Amino acid sequence: MRKTYPQRHAFPHVGTVSTRWTDNDIYGHVNNAVYYHYFDSVINAYLVDQGGLDIHRGDVVGFIVHSECDYLGPVAYPGNLEVGIATTKVGHSSVTYQVALFKPGETAPSAVGSMVHVFVAQATNKPVAIPERLRQALQAIALRT
Repeated sequence: MRKTYPQRHAFPHVGTVSTRWTDNDIYGHVNNAVYYHYFDSVINAYLVDQGGLDIHRGDVVGFIVHSECDYLGPVAYPGNLEVGIATTKVGHSSVTYQVALFKPGETAPSAVGSMVHVFVAQATNKPVAIPERLRQALQAIALRT
């Protein structure tokens, strides 16, 4: 049975990232590990812009505790890429995201993954309840079916 992946329209938030010269590997495409940088950058930009996350002076920060990715097609420098993000589960102190990487204008993803953030008190690194403004922003991007 062939696995199916969500298309671009399933993601309520899409951010843009630019590839860099150093992202390409010897095979002429973006190295697998760099995809996580793209995903993390778009997620955190959303949390800062829409959820009010203060990454420098806030009491609460998010740690990625799990990530995985299926690579479906290569991308390469130079160019811009689009990263779709959606939440699939918002818990007490954690959130699970589905993420996907798209070439501009394409509906099928080049990569699909998931990431889990646990929100912790910056002073103790212990899990805490997701702040209400942040929770609302996370609930606003639930995966569309």
